[in-house]
Amino acid sequence: MIRPLLSIVSPVYCAAEIVPLLGSRIIEAAQQITNDFEIILVEDGSPDASWQSIAALCANQPKVKGIKLTRNFGQQNAITAGLAHARGAYVVVIDCDLQDDPRYIGELVALAREGFDVVLTYRQTREYSRLRNGITHAYYKLMQLTGDLPRVDANISGYSLISRRVVDAYLRMDDYHRDFLMLVQWMGFKHAVIKVEHSPRYAGKSAYSWTMLVRHAFDTVTAHSKTLLKVSIALGFTYVAVAFVATIYLIVSYFIHGYQAGWASTMVMLWASTGCILLAIGVTGIYIGNIFDQVRRRPLFLVQELANFHGTT
Repeated sequence: MIRPLLSIVSPVYCAAEIVPLLGSRIIEAAQQITNDFEIILVEDGSPDASWQSIAALCANQPKVKGIKLTRNFGQQNAITAGLAHARGAYVVVIDCDLQDDPRYIGELVALAREGFDVVLTYRQTREYSRLRNGITHAYYKLMQLTGDLPRVDANISGYSLISRRVVDAYLRMDDYHRDFLMLVQWMGFKHAVIKVEHSPRYAGKSAYSWTMLVRHAFDTVTAHSKTLLKVSIALGFTYVAVAFVATIYLIVSYFIHGYQAGWASTMVMLWASTGCILLAIGVTGIYIGNIFDQVRRRPLFLVQELANFHGTT
């Protein structure tokens, strides 16, 4: 199979207004590098007219290909769908909101040609709300506290380039709950980083609510690290140690002062022990749920329609 030099993959959700400009900006950037490229836009079950915008772009631009998923599988799985259909020797992953400027694609490819399998981007600023920035920094701080995961800077973004062998390795990974950036860095291929400017969103608003960000963080931590289980065990041992000291204190206090009726510490100990138990059960339940998701081995995505793939529309 003859591969194009470059594939650009972008998951699309609630971006009907952005797709035409996204396509033209990526085409302009790619043409400065090579004419041997393809653009793959993955519509991730968007409730707006994103697929119609993609289909119209495909009709006018043979370099653009569209994938419509049957429902919303999430950004990470939409990226996986794009990588599974990408044929390029190098594959760039970029968000659809144009906050990451396609003009940096040339720099990404230049470093890849120097021998780097992974080229990441470092956002010098983050044009998100304070709430989202706060959650993101807390998320990456949590990542840094877990010994099982790569240390990831909050300003390193998913806008990146990976070589064909990294794409193939990524697609062989069987994780049901996946984080593209985390897994790419975990694989350990030779990488470089370039600095980029992060722009305000061109139109619309982000589909990520703060609850979705928190859920994604918990899925990532529990799917790729045993740290929370270790924390719950440490919490249990700590509570046992505190209870032992408290028991000694109560025995000594009984012979010296006696007990006062309705001593409040009884309720404090009851609440604390119940909280620890429920916390440990909850953490264990999350891990069991992730195991359940993994062993079902359901597909990460399902394709409903393709556009411009070998004449398929």
